Amino acid sequence: MKQAASKTHATRTVIELRKKILGGELPGGTRLYEVPLAEELEISRTPLRDAMSRLAEEGLLERARSGGFVVRQFSFADVIDAIEIRGVLEGTAARLAAERGVKPEAMASIQAVVKELDGVFGANPGEVEFEAYSELNARFHAELAALSGSKIVEKEVERAARLPFASPSAFLPDKTDIAAFRRSLNIAQEQHRAIVQAIAAREGARAEALAREHARIARRNIEYVLLEDRSLIERVPGLALVVA
Repeated sequence: MKQAASKTHATRTVIELRKKILGGELPGGTRLYEVPLAEELEISRTPLRDAMSRLAEEGLLERARSGGFVVRQFSFADVIDAIEIRGVLEGTAARLAAERGVKPEAMASIQAVVKELDGVFGANPGEVEFEAYSELNARFHAELAALSGSKIVEKEVERAARLPFASPSAFLPDKTDIAAFRRSLNIAQEQHRAIVQAIAAREGARAEALAREHARIARRNIEYVLLEDRSLIERVPGLALVVA
C-alpha cells in the first residue's frame, strides 16, 4: 500500500513540476532545493526525488555536479532537433501503418477523430475551439502511433513527444491570442486528413512524408516567435527554457 501511494504521489508531483517548468514558473537554470519544494508541493522528499529523476529522464531537468537537480536550458537547435525526432518517428509509424495495413476498426476510429476535429473549426481561418482541439489532437497522434502495429515505435513516439516543445500539442494553450499560431491549426487539420487518406490508400512513402511535414508545424511556430516576432516570447511561457 505504501509503495502504491508513493508512486501516486510521485506521478502527481511529476505533473505539477512539469507544469511549473513549461509554464515558466521555474526558468531554465533554476536550482531545485528539495526542502522548500517539498513544502510548497506538500509532499515528502522521497516521492519528490522520484519525480525529479523522472523529469531528468524526460530531459527537463539535469543533475547538478554538487547533487540535486537544475532546470535544463535548451538551445534553439535542441528544440528543432527534438521536433525533428518526433517527425521521423511519426513518419515511420505512418509508413508502417500504410505498408502493413490497418484493421478496419482502427481506421474507422482515427477517421472519426479527424471528423470530430473538423467540427471544432469555425467558418474563418483561425476560428477554433482550443480545448476541444487539444484533446482531439492528442488522441489523433496517439492513435497514429498505434496504427504502426509496433509497440516499440509506439513507445518511442510517446517518449519523443515528451521532449520540450516536441509535443503535438506544443503551444496550444497559448495560441488563443497569437494569430499566426491560430492559422497554423487549419493547415494541421488538412494534414491530419491527408495522412489518414494516405494510410488508407496504402501509400507508405506519402504517409511518411506527410507525417514528417506535419511535425514541422511546431518548428514553424517556434521559429516565428524566436526569429520573427520576439515580442511574443512572454506570451509563450515555456520559452523561458530556451536560450536563443
